[in-house]
Amino acid sequence: MLLIVLASHGALSQDTTSRIRPGGVITLDEAIRIALEQNSTVRFARNSTTLDSLTVRQLRNQFQPNLGVSTQSSQGYLNRGSGQNTFGTTVGLSSGITLYNGRQNINALREAEINLRASGQELGRTRQTIVFVVASDFLNLITQQEQLGVQQENLAAQEEQLTQLEAFAQAGTRNIGDLYQQQAATASARLGVATARRATELAKVDLIEELVLDPRRDYQFVAPTPSSDTTRRADFNLDSLLNLAMQMRADIRAQQLRVEAAQREIMVAEGGKSPVVSASMGFGSGFSTGADGNFAAQIDQRRGGSIGVGVSLPIFDRGATSIARQRAQVQLENETLVLRDQIQAAALEVRRAYLDYQSAQEQLSAADAQQSAAALALEATQARYRVGLATFVEVTLARATIVQARSAVVNARASLTFQRALMSYYTGEIDAANLRVVR
Repeated sequence: MLLIVLASHGALSQDTTSRIRPGGVITLDEAIRIALEQNSTVRFARNSTTLDSLTVRQLRNQFQPNLGVSTQSSQGYLNRGSGQNTFGTTVGLSSGITLYNGRQNINALREAEINLRASGQELGRTRQTIVFVVASDFLNLITQQEQLGVQQENLAAQEEQLTQLEAFAQAGTRNIGDLYQQQAATASARLGVATARRATELAKVDLIEELVLDPRRDYQFVAPTPSSDTTRRADFNLDSLLNLAMQMRADIRAQQLRVEAAQREIMVAEGGKSPVVSASMGFGSGFSTGADGNFAAQIDQRRGGSIGVGVSLPIFDRGATSIARQRAQVQLENETLVLRDQIQAAALEVRRAYLDYQSAQEQLSAADAQQSAAALALEATQARYRVGLATFVEVTLARATIVQARSAVVNARASLTFQRALMSYYTGEIDAANLRVVR
């Protein structure tokens, strides 16, 4: 038993220390395709559209006549009149169709068709949302990779500076305190690299979650090739953006269709006050052992059919029609309020995105200027330090400033790209076919 326990413990230890298996290379276009196929939210929306299409199909079939076959057999016992037990059977074929019911069937079909169109718009908006989320996660990964590059460059520079100071300290031309400070700065740079690497891996985890990939595998996400117009910054007009959002937003169009469907529901309820006209047709025959003639002769003699038209006029329905109409009116008011709030929310989203985009442009301009100035300051401070006119503290501060400036430029570029994508999402223009992450 001891050997078994030790063996199982060794097996478990081996499993927990095993390396992650490679999972392949995924581009942005491939990530969007996988998300649109695997994401549960998209699949739920697609299933909802399928259910609405089945409802339309069901209501269309109600305009067709039904057709049914019925049969009944009986065995008679203790018949004193005839002195014998008899067996009889009847077979019938019947069909019926509704000719008029106050246009309830027509309005119900139109309502279902409108709801199907609304579901299609909602599915389109869901797909846009998934595309935007995947693109945002991809952008976040690219940003974290660039931040990791900044920290790695800083670590390389700190290690190079440390090597020089070690040589200067051994030669006695620099204070030993400068060496200790540089050792601390190099250790801090290594910590910065470790933190940036962790943030990069967490960004990969977000993409793996969004794409519903196997968490046991290690995937390599390839950044898109930068476009040739990365220096161009779009100029937006707020009024044009608002008008575009009102025209392009699939969720607004879907809610407008929901309002139209609610209006049809009122017509369906009002149709309950109208008479119902229906037509029916039947044909049948029978056979009995107590009657004269063989089976074929009786079937031929007893065959017959009927055609009828029925009219049903509701006089008192316990207020069912009135209550149904009031419910439909309340539902219409609710859908109208949802549409109003949705339009207001969309307009505010566009306005915030417009202001954030302007702010992101200003932040990028300021970050570029800060980076240029910090690079010049570091170069001047290092030159002054080499001739003994600046302290090592000044060099350390200048180097920290340039690292901060480079990190700010990376964040500012990412923010500007994100705001541009957010603008496309809020105006409803975002499309998986022409999506590009411009850096």
